Amino acid sequence: MLFNFGHIPKTFGLFSTAVVALRLISSSSVVMAAEQQGDPKTAQTVYEFTANNIKGEPVSLEKYRGHVLIIVNVASKCGYTAGHYKELNELYDEFAESKGLRILAFPCNQFNNQEPGDAEQIQCFLKDRKVNFDLYEKIDVNGKSAHPLWQFLKNKQGGTLIDAIKWNFTKFIVDKNGVPVERHGPNTKHPLISMPKPTRRKTPPTFAIPSSAALPAAAVLSA
Repeated sequence: MLFNFGHIPKTFGLFSTAVVALRLISSSSVVMAAEQQGDPKTAQTVYEFTANNIKGEPVSLEKYRGHVLIIVNVASKCGYTAGHYKELNELYDEFAESKGLRILAFPCNQFNNQEPGDAEQIQCFLKDRKVNFDLYEKIDVNGKSAHPLWQFLKNKQGGTLIDAIKWNFTKFIVDKNGVPVERHGPNTKHPLISMPKPTRRKTPPTFAIPSSAALPAAAVLSA
C-alpha cells in the first residue's frame, strides 16, 4: 500500500510513527471538562477522560476529537529530556498547523525523581525551551495512584513483559477517533516509514507503508 506525504523534518527520529496517522479533521470546538472519569477497564476512547492542565484546570479530552494525539510522560532532569523535547517541538511545529497534530505532555516524578519541581518550576523550564504543545499537571503513571487516563492507555496498549510504564518519555499514539493505536518507549527506533534522505522537492515523495496489520493507524489515512 502506498501513501503520499509532504516534506518530513530531518530530525523526525523516534516519532516517525506519528506521520502514519496525520490525516486529520480539524476541530475548533472545545467541550467543557466533565467531573467524572471514564472507567479505565471499560472505556473505549480517551474522550471519556478528564485531566488537569498545568494550571490545575480540568480539561475534557473530548476537546481533541478529530485529532491525532501523542500522549507522553515527561521529566525535566532525565538524560532523554533535551533530545525528546527537541523532537517533540519539531513534530509539533511541523504538523500542528498543517495536520492538526496535538501533543499532551504529562510531567511525572516516578522515575528516579527526575521531575521534582512544582507546576510553576515546570512551566518555567519548558518556557525556556519554547514548548508550545499542551502541558498537564504532574501525575503518577504507575501504581494505585496512576491517573485513570494512563491506566486506560496501558490497558489498550500493553508493554513488553509488563504493562507498566518503564521510564520517562513513553509515547502513546492516539488516532482521530480517540483510540490508542501504538505505544513506544524512549529507546524505540522502529521507523514505520522507509524514508530517503530528506530533500525539498516540488512533488511529495511516495513512501512504502507496511500492511495495515502492522500499522493500526493506517486506517485513518487515504491515499
